Amino acid sequence: MKWVYTFGDGRAEGSAAMKELLGGKGANLAEMANLGLPVPPGFTITTEVCTWFYAHERTYPVELSLEVDEALRSVGRKTGRVFGDAERPLLVSVRSGARASMPGMMDTVLNLGLNDSTVNALAREAGDDRFAWDSYRRFIQMYGDVVLGVDHHAFEEILDDHKDREGYVLDTDLTAADWRVVVEGYKALVAEETGEAFPQDPTAQLWGAIGAVFGSWMNARAITYRRLHDIPASWGTAVTVQAMVFGNMGETSATGVAFTRNPSTGEKLLYGEFLVNAQGEDVVAGIRTPQDITEAARIAARSDRPSLERVMPDAFHEFVAICGTLEKHYRDMQDLEFTIERGKLWMLQARSGKRTAEAALRIAVEMADEGLITRDEAVGRIDPSSLDQLLHPTIDPGAHRDIIGSGLPASPGAASGEIVFTSDEAEAVKQRGARCILVRVETSPEDIHGMHAAEGILTTRGGMTSHAAVVARGMGKPCVSGAGSLKVDAGRGVLTALGRTFRAGDIITIDGGTGQVIAGEVPMRQPELSGNFAKLMGWADEIRRMRVRTNAETPADARAARAFGAEGIGLCRTEHMFFDAGRITAVREMILADTSEGRRKALAKILPMQRQDFVELFEIMHGLPVTIRLLDPPLHEFLPKTEGELDEIAAAVGVTPEKLKDRVNALAEFNPMLGHRGCRLAISYPEIAEMQARAIFEAAIAAAKTTGAPVIPEIMVPLVATKAELDYVKDIVDRIAAAVTKESGLDIAYQVGTMIELPRAALRAAEIAEAAEFFSFGTNDLTQTTFGISRDDAASFLGTYVNKGLLAHDPFVSLDTEGVGELVQIAADRGRRTRADIKLGICGEHGGDPASIGFCETVGLDYVSCSPFRVPIARLAAAQSALKSRKA
Repeated sequence: MKWVYTFGDGRAEGSAAMKELLGGKGANLAEMANLGLPVPPGFTITTEVCTWFYAHERTYPVELSLEVDEALRSVGRKTGRVFGDAERPLLVSVRSGARASMPGMMDTVLNLGLNDSTVNALAREAGDDRFAWDSYRRFIQMYGDVVLGVDHHAFEEILDDHKDREGYVLDTDLTAADWRVVVEGYKALVAEETGEAFPQDPTAQLWGAIGAVFGSWMNARAITYRRLHDIPASWGTAVTVQAMVFGNMGETSATGVAFTRNPSTGEKLLYGEFLVNAQGEDVVAGIRTPQDITEAARIAARSDRPSLERVMPDAFHEFVAICGTLEKHYRDMQDLEFTIERGKLWMLQARSGKRTAEAALRIAVEMADEGLITRDEAVGRIDPSSLDQLLHPTIDPGAHRDIIGSGLPASPGAASGEIVFTSDEAEAVKQRGARCILVRVETSPEDIHGMHAAEGILTTRGGMTSHAAVVARGMGKPCVSGAGSLKVDAGRGVLTALGRTFRAGDIITIDGGTGQVIAGEVPMRQPELSGNFAKLMGWADEIRRMRVRTNAETPADARAARAFGAEGIGLCRTEHMFFDAGRITAVREMILADTSEGRRKALAKILPMQRQDFVELFEIMHGLPVTIRLLDPPLHEFLPKTEGELDEIAAAVGVTPEKLKDRVNALAEFNPMLGHRGCRLAISYPEIAEMQARAIFEAAIAAAKTTGAPVIPEIMVPLVATKAELDYVKDIVDRIAAAVTKESGLDIAYQVGTMIELPRAALRAAEIAEAAEFFSFGTNDLTQTTFGISRDDAASFLGTYVNKGLLAHDPFVSLDTEGVGELVQIAADRGRRTRADIKLGICGEHGGDPASIGFCETVGLDYVSCSPFRVPIARLAAAQSALKSRKA
């Protein structure tokens, strides 16, 4: 077993293909070294060591120390240095590197190897005491925080106190003598907090840092990030140890972060920021305001601070050439980190860049048009779930904006919500069903849970590559960063802007496209499919096999779904139509009636309204299939709950409050999910099914006349457990169809099918298919009845199951393919054996989940149905599933 892989001097023991073993950082550093790019030499400790570490009580394989020692000597030979040497010390960085990018989630240590002796050697070699002591204080602070567990704010307080005493504003104002004082303060803090002196042995420092990086794989923020991005804990992280190069070695040195294309818009322009005389953490932490890399970006930003192109032209042009090489080599937009040490350019990282959905679409489409990738690859590169970013409102262009400040447009989109100043507050607001904007001076990795809970993020410090910006873009959250004119006092819960004071709970709006911060809630505009979005969806439609329908019962939802490319309605829940204020009274009259005649009298009032509902849906979906589910929920859901409502309704329907209360009590059920609902209602009260069938058939005739397109309604009988139940209800439907045909003189084409949502129905599918012309899998209820879990109550404990690894995911969010999925497979196979041309679809919420859609492709379902705003997600996921099936 080999635990360590070296790289540098134009060659490497690893490559980009070894990402699972070396992590993304280690694999890409090896690849850049193999390409002959300027990469500081180093070595990577594999992810298998991380697995060993956690499987063996945080210990290491016995061979590891020997391999690390040899790798250190190899790096020393390449740099002409010796680790721990008092004259020519080798200093290193220690960084994490999982196979999936997790920016800012795990720990990093820079300048490792410095101590009271080697700091003087660094000063002599650099000819710069200030640089050496600045590097030493950075190391103590970072190592103290990451390895020794000393709060980084305690270090900041020491530095801030010193700056205040001396009248300094910026860190760069401090002299070498100042940094010596700060270093002594830092060491005293470490001794006070830990009970031990700051470690001076470089080897002990190294193993402390390696252990801290492996340990950070299981820190709270990394665990949260993995949960949000579905990254398995079993993957582990690699650790990369690399020779230090210094961007803080004076005015000819710099450090920066860049993207080969704009990660917010996808525009094919170099995009990034840098700082002169700084180390990499300074850029992403937002401690100093960075400068633009290109002169064009500087001009566009109206910045008076010079660009890298202007201040270091040679390094800039070499960097631009490397950007082109790497984008062409990886055939994707790259996220790059670099350092310039006294004019010499060094590449520290290359990885696929995080981007917004808008940028991802543009990059994929343009790269396909450029011939860099194929159309199939373009379709496969977009995360279907990320399209959600494009399917939400933006600020209406005509809306009045009470602008109270502005910052950088760090992540596009707009959001309104209550101001919150901490991540815990953000979670609390979301839990009570409200929206919030997380307002911070700057975010840190510890804010990951609050950023996820918030609608958007606003910071007063930080640039376009700050933590807030990068994480927000990855989450698809609007973000405005670096809004320096705003003042945040989180302790008092106050945001000050233009002399105005806003407190926690006040509503603001942020526009991540312009960087504006606006008082109050601003009207939003709904999204549209156009441009690159429409183009890529067209390519997806050419690839996919499954059709995509929508779950809709209102004209607004149906129109929205058609605009997003829905190919029909897979689920129209007729009960939603009954709750309308204009008809709920008639529904309650029907429920309260003691006889069939009384119910028919009340239903006669509902018939024309229900018929008009269906006419509108058929007209909107002209030429496309519409599946209508007969009444499903238990009748008690339509009755009033409070004393006041009972009295009011009793008067409206002409019964005594006592009779109404008796009826409510009679209909009450211990477990309504398993009670008198679905087809059981049609069997108990056939007049309900008669009215609904008549409304459907009469609407089909009317809509066919107005649209000129044939209407073939699909009538779905819910909660069937036996073929006898389906036969009973189907007889009602057939009888009404014959009656309407006779009355109108027109033949009516229609289909009758059922919703498979009970395990027994799945197991007896062969028999049920004798009567059913289609199956629609109601996976919401099929999941409930298979697991024996009520979805309404599951939130209180399912999260614990997922967090403890007892379930891979919430089965109500992503289909349980092993249990529920096996029932779907059984029903599909048995249904096809009886009726070869049976139509198969899914209409639960899983119909809009990409992973569940992938399963539907393997089963061979004909369509999925989902909420209107998830239709594009389902179209893309269906295409990707088809591509995967072809490869298999």
